[in-house]
Amino acid sequence: MSARLPTELWVQALLRRVQSGGASGFVLNKGDTLRGDILVKVARLDGTARAFVPGFDLSGARCFKDISDQGLSADEPDIDAYIARALNRDPDLWVIEIEDRAGRHFLTEPIEAL
Repeated sequence: MSARLPTELWVQALLRRVQSGGASGFVLNKGDTLRGDILVKVARLDGTARAFVPGFDLSGARCFKDISDQGLSADEPDIDAYIARALNRDPDLWVIEIEDRAGRHFLTEPIEAL
């Protein structure tokens, strides 16, 4: 069994990387501090966005999945609607928004398409 970093600590580290990179990061919804799932939205400030959710690759290693690759429009209102549906399903979901014109996500985990 692998030890898992508390979600709140992981979020704080992500926000610190975002700030260090010259972008802005915000907690839109605070979930369970120890085991809440995370959804990361990256807004490019031009009306488009991407979203990432945690998952596992085929070897069982933690990664993030780019839900924007699943036919979801890159329009920010469509991403926001997806997030609203996700929050209806899981009120303990952490929602982090990163605002970065370059579209950087600042995640250290590998990114995979769903």
